Formats: sequence, structure tokens, C-alpha cells
Amino acid sequence: MTLRNDIDEILFSEEDIKEITKRLASELTRDYDCKNPVFVALLKGSIMFMGDLVKYVDTHLEMDFMDVSSYVGTKSTGEVKILKDLSTSIEGRHVVIVEDIVETGATLNYIIDFLRSRKAESVEVVTLLDKPIPERKLEVDVKYIGTTIPEGFVVGYGLDFNENYRNLPYIGLLKPELYN
Repeated sequence: MTLRNDIDEILFSEEDIKEITKRLASELTRDYDCKNPVFVALLKGSIMFMGDLVKYVDTHLEMDFMDVSSYVGTKSTGEVKILKDLSTSIEGRHVVIVEDIVETGATLNYIIDFLRSRKAESVEVVTLLDKPIPERKLEVDVKYIGTTIPEGFVVGYGLDFNENYRNLPYIGLLKPELYN
């Protein structure tokens, strides 16, 4: 059995992801030129996206990471836990949160407020995927959106189900019988 056998449909190929990432990087380059922003990846899901994104951002930037948790299996618990905090001071800095997917909005809103409380000059979000779902608890102000996706549980390119499938080079819909 290969991981591909667990995928119902491939939504975005490696090439699709690269095109989306380059487009977002171009927007970020334009908006953050000469501002030396701090790009903050939310671990673990956004690590592949962050790695590819910053390769195409053509301005000075710094990178940092936060590890936050609010999911058990496929459901958000509604409680956000910070497992790893930033190692860089962001006071007076422009911060770009790099997220793999926006779903309920709870975790992202918590992190935005948390970073603003540290006196960041600005806090914006870049996400590869936006998944507007009925369970979205809070509206999230996401300035940079790669693409919107349909219902279904997506994995690959950093996105996981119980820590599996992150290593897929594409994004696909996981077969429902595997997570129901």
C-alpha cells in the first residue's frame, strides 16, 4: 500500500502549488520591500509552504516558528495551546503569519491577538488554502490567500491526518473512510 492509495482525488499538483506560491511571494515582495518582516510559520503544517514561499520573496526577511495546537484528529478543540513560542522579539516589526490552511479561524485569531499584544507594527496572514466551512467560528482577516478549497479533509504538502501524509508533494482529498 502506498500513500497515494489513501487519496480520493489530487486537488493541487506540485506545479499548481509552485504557481500559487510564486504569486503570493510576488505580492509579499511588493508589500514588504524594505520593511524586513518576520515570517512566522505555524508548525508543523506550514513548514513546506514556508520553505517554498520564502525562496521566491525577493526582499530581506527573517523567519521564526511557533508550534500551536488546537486539533485532535479532524476536529478543533477550540482551545489553543502554544507548544513553542517565538525566539525573536517582534516589537515594532512587521509580522507575516504563514499558515497552511484556514478553517475554523479560532487558532489564527488567537495567534493574531497574541502577536499584536507583543506590540508588532503589523500582523498579516498568508495562507496557502482557505476552507470556508460552516464550522468557521470567527471571521479571520487573511490578506494573502493562495486558493479556496471545497469540503473534504485535505492532506499532503505539510497537511496531515494524525501526523501522516505531510510528506506528499501534492495536496489531495483523503478518502473519507480513513477519518470517519
